[in-house]
Amino acid sequence: MKIADILPEKEIKDAVLGEYEKRLVLYKLTDEQLKKKYKMDFKDFEEKSIVKKKGFSWDVEQDAMHWDHAVEGIRYIEKKIKQIKAIDAKN
Repeated sequence: MKIADILPEKEIKDAVLGEYEKRLVLYKLTDEQLKKKYKMDFKDFEEKSIVKKKGFSWDVEQDAMHWDHAVEGIRYIEKKIKQIKAIDAKN
């Protein structure tokens, strides 16, 4: 048995969209916090080799990893939300 056999498609779609929108808020919050902290966006952070300039400290390395994950997450989630809403608009 599959989940789609138990739940209506709209309920599944709404649950997925809700989860994606929650994640998007968290990713954007991380992005904004790190933009404030470093006074630049992630692209500039990477181009200016801030991790190297800060001596590869664990805190800066950790920020870089979280920031990269957030930026990639924003791209991915926004794309998926757009695709789901496009399917919904056709129906």
